[in-house]
Amino acid sequence: MLKKVKILNYLTEEGVVAVLRGESPEEVVEMAEQAIAGGIKVIEITMTVPFALRAIEQLAAKYSIDAKDPAKNALIGVGTVLDPETARAAILSGSEFVVGPALNPATVTLCHRYSVPVLPGVMTIAEIQNALELGVDIVKLFPGNLFSPSVIKAIKGPLPQANVMPTGGVSLDNLAEWIKNGAVAVGIGSDLTSEAVKTRDFSHIAKKAEQYVAAYRAAKQK
Repeated sequence: MLKKVKILNYLTEEGVVAVLRGESPEEVVEMAEQAIAGGIKVIEITMTVPFALRAIEQLAAKYSIDAKDPAKNALIGVGTVLDPETARAAILSGSEFVVGPALNPATVTLCHRYSVPVLPGVMTIAEIQNALELGVDIVKLFPGNLFSPSVIKAIKGPLPQANVMPTGGVSLDNLAEWIKNGAVAVGIGSDLTSEAVKTRDFSHIAKKAEQYVAAYRAAKQK
């Protein structure tokens, strides 16, 4: 349980989650390396990647939030988890948090069994309430581009205890607004990787990661 709290604290302190999709495990490992080099220390490898567990195993073997080497200090998790079977496979491969596109109670129960943080996707007040009743610590507002950042303040009217992480539609232009309205973290997907994928120059990810980390830190200081 103490490790779960440590992971949740690390995730919210770092505040920016790189949501990585790619054509192969080798490609997303390279994406993750570049994101970490650029300062994004929370990595979500999606299960839409072919052989995604290979990438998780490789990254989890190298990176840890307890690493003494600052260059190897990072948190590796799994995304696009639809069911408990996938969650368990990812956890056994080294994933330290689990993210889903929707709220699946069986997946939440499985993650609680292993004391692993789970962030299910939600869109409505009812789903957020259900997630809280299941013991979820952070919900993923997804897809975030269907909402304006002010939705978090609206959510926190009836549910001030909800911790919300928008994913999808978060950009350098609106990140500060999401934080100002109460987001505990943000998930960054295609905006982080699209230029690198297009040009096949993955150093673009490190540069974009630096911009996101700077924007997040600036927003938290306001």
